[in-house]
Amino acid sequence: MTTPELSGATWRKSTRSGSNADCVEVATGARAVGVRDSKDPAGPVLAFDRRAWTAFVAGLPRRA
Repeated sequence: MTTPELSGATWRKSTRSGSNADCVEVATGARAVGVRDSKDPAGPVLAFDRRAWTAFVAGLPRRA
């Protein structure tokens, strides 16, 4: 999947992330979700269709 629809998207990282740049960032578009390394915002983006991303997040363990 290409990422043109993510250009101009707002990238965010977890509020649990520290102030350093050792994080991943996520951006959502109408049909895709992008994931990138916060140390390299101009670098490659992993793009997932929204259905795949939703299934991934649903499979994560819940923290108490």
